[in-house]
Formats: sequence, C-alpha cells, structure tokens
Amino acid sequence: MFDEPGLWSMQRRSITAAFGAGLAICFVPLPIHTVLALLVAAVARLNVPTIIGTIWIVNPITMVPIFYFAYTVGCWMVGAPSTQFAFELSWAWLEHGLGPMWLPFLTGCAACAAAFGIGGWLLLDRLWIWHARYRYRTRHRRSNV
Repeated sequence: MFDEPGLWSMQRRSITAAFGAGLAICFVPLPIHTVLALLVAAVARLNVPTIIGTIWIVNPITMVPIFYFAYTVGCWMVGAPSTQFAFELSWAWLEHGLGPMWLPFLTGCAACAAAFGIGGWLLLDRLWIWHARYRYRTRHRRSNV
C-alpha cells in the first residue's frame, strides 16, 4: 500500500495538499493523528513525509495552546462565554466539568481544521508557484548575461 512511488514523490500537488490535510488533522481532538494521516495519504495519494511532518505540529508542548485556541474560536462561533476551568482527573469532572465545553470545543476544532487546512494548502501552493517562477526568471536572466 505505501510502496507506491506517488506517495513519496516531490510533486507540488501532493505536497501542498498533504500540508493542508496535515494542518486539518492537527485539530482532531483524539490521539489518532498518525493513523488518520496515513489513511488520508493512502486514499488521497498525498505525500506521506509531508503529512506526517505536518501533524507533528501538535505535540505535548503545543497541544494545549492549539486546542485552547480552537475552544476560543468555538466560543465565539456559538456565542458561548469563554469560561475558566480547573482540570481534575476524575470521572465526575469528565461527566459534569467538561459537558458545557464540548459544543464550543468541537465547533472550534472543525472550523479551525477547515480554515487552517484550506488556508495552509492555498498558501503553500501559491508560495511554491511564486518560487518556481522566481527561479525561472532568475535562471533566464543569468543565461542572458
């Protein structure tokens, strides 16, 4: 399955789409990023190293700020107040303390996944095209001198 050369090639379309998909996967609030990234790469024929490298943006150090940002965006989208909360590792906290935060959190994760995924893909695509044109123009100038 992963021995296809297209999954490892350095083509603009597969790399930029893998970058966008990786950014979108970063906002999935479950610890399945690697499995999901490999599945998406295999199905959509995206560059595997790029999508795996991109999902590593979310790591134990960056996870809290990224998901808090998604929660804040979700609160703004659904009109809920952003509340302070104290985490407690207990079943009672999961049942009652997390309850009111699920809707803004999941809404924010979905919105951020769509916005960052599409935005990252388009931005990298435009940068790639700009860089290729720049290199072509400078190569053309150097050959005329």
